[in-house]
Amino acid sequence: MTNTGTFAAATMLTAFLGGGPASAQTAATSGELDPRIQKLVSSISEERMNTLLTRLSGFHTRNTLSDPNLPNGLGAARQWILDEMQKSSPKLQVSFDTHMIPASGRITQETELRNIIAVLPGRSPRRIYVSGHYDSLNLGERGQAGLNAQGARGAGGATVPPAQGAGRGAGGAGRGGGPRSDPNLVAPGANDDGSGTVLSMELARVFAESGIEFEATLVFMTVAGEEQGLIGSRAHAKRMKEQNVAVQALFNNDIVGNSMGGNGITDGATVRVYSEGPEDSPSRALANFAKRTADRYVPSHQIRLMARRDRFSRGGDHSGFNAEGFAAIGFRESRENYSKQHNANDTIDGVSFAYLAQNARANAAGMAVLALAPPPPEVRASMLGRQPSGYDARLRWTASPGAAGYRIFWRDAWAPDWQRELYVGHVTEFVLPNKNIDDHVFGVAAVGPNGHESTISAYVAAPRND
Repeated sequence: MTNTGTFAAATMLTAFLGGGPASAQTAATSGELDPRIQKLVSSISEERMNTLLTRLSGFHTRNTLSDPNLPNGLGAARQWILDEMQKSSPKLQVSFDTHMIPASGRITQETELRNIIAVLPGRSPRRIYVSGHYDSLNLGERGQAGLNAQGARGAGGATVPPAQGAGRGAGGAGRGGGPRSDPNLVAPGANDDGSGTVLSMELARVFAESGIEFEATLVFMTVAGEEQGLIGSRAHAKRMKEQNVAVQALFNNDIVGNSMGGNGITDGATVRVYSEGPEDSPSRALANFAKRTADRYVPSHQIRLMARRDRFSRGGDHSGFNAEGFAAIGFRESRENYSKQHNANDTIDGVSFAYLAQNARANAAGMAVLALAPPPPEVRASMLGRQPSGYDARLRWTASPGAAGYRIFWRDAWAPDWQRELYVGHVTEFVLPNKNIDDHVFGVAAVGPNGHESTISAYVAAPRND
């Protein structure tokens, strides 16, 4: 993938500075799959997710503003999720993540909000999350399809009931009129977002039972308050930021179980992944990593990268993490059926468990590789120069804990994805001769002893006013 002169320069510099262990270089360049991850991915069970979702969608409602004391309602649902997580494995540390939310916006009265988290400790405290929101919503017979139609009639965006506004989690900015929706209406929420909830629950079991000792700590989270404006994820992410917790990544799953769109078009072979910009942001790097990994471990299922934070007038809990500066991406099914969102029609018959399992496998592959790899190296624009000749590309980076080597990447400055890559050994600087830094974008990833690779840290040019 590189020219002879560049490869020769790579070999000489690596030998001079001291290459990594032979096993690390072999693993990094062989392209072989890790059989442990293959086994983990293959152990995801459609049947178990079906069983979980049958029970979850059978609760009367999981609306965050509903009465938690109603039989078979919100309180029973969240307790059931916590109990099921605890049953999955004694290795999981399961608890409620509780927040008191004052009345504001679409939270009409002070509300106790409970996320459920299951932590699988790793060798390091850095965290990798997967999430889905367990709360549900019923905005009336037409649900999201009605909101979309209002927007199409020139309403200036989705009109959302003020008490139960869908907000960025359900289709609008939370402005406009409309009747208040009763929070105690039947709201099965099978696909939105029971699908993402049981995906997170199943991955908690699979990772805990894998027998793999991960470098990173894995967190499996089901979130409340998404339909009122990403309340639960924002509260948790803010708490993590305040406590200086090293959150490396969030894989959010919201509406990931349906393969047939409301227009009759079926797509069970792809899933969309949204990520916040700008170009080469940590979230974009995470999305790129997720696709790169899924292509290797789940080749029958394609991730389609979307260079947007989310869909028009919609949003999800990855945005709550983005707001606190964490890398986070959102998985979305490729073909949505709006007539089965935010109403009583969002039932389990609208979920394809074969498709949901493929989305779970794509998540699992990315999470597993990321959790076994070192953290990404730190780079700054000032660490990219033209030395030694004045016409070269000299890359420097900060060593990543646990790295056995590094891989550098580059592409044309207009290209959307990496075009060239080179494993350079256990060094913290490297020179590409006659590679004009003005014409290319460069990045570097850390490689662990077993060949597992981090996300790519790109050298982003700082704006100047010369």
